[in-house]
Amino acid sequence: MFALVNGLAADGRLTSEQESFRRSSYDWYDANLANPSLVDPMVYDRELNFGAEAWFKASAVEHVEQVSGHLEILGMYQVGCESIWSSDPGEVIYEDDHQVVVVPYGLRQQQPADAAANSPTPR
Repeated sequence: MFALVNGLAADGRLTSEQESFRRSSYDWYDANLANPSLVDPMVYDRELNFGAEAWFKASAVEHVEQVSGHLEILGMYQVGCESIWSSDPGEVIYEDDHQVVVVPYGLRQQQPADAAANSPTPR
C-alpha cells in the first residue's frame, strides 16, 4: 500500500493535500515504528530474503488506523488493493512490538536467478 501511494507521488499525480497527508503520515510512522532495515540491514536483502514483506501485528491498532488515509487516496485513483489478515503469513525474519517481516512460505525455493532485478522493496 505504501509503495502504491509512493508510485502515485513519484508520477506527480497526488494533489498538494494528498502529498501533505502522505508526508505527515510517513513522519508519524517514522516516529512510531521501527524501520526494520535500520535494525537489520539484511532484512530486505533481495538475495538472502527474496520477497520479504512487512506485516502489521493485530495489536498495532494505531498503526493500522493510519492506513485508512492511504487507502482513500488509492481509491480515488482507482488503484486496487486489499487487506489481508493472517495469523501465519510466512517465515518471520524480523519482529518488533508492532510488525513482522516475513518471507512467504515456499518463496525461497522459487527465487529466480535475477531476484535482485525483480523483487520490490516494501515501504
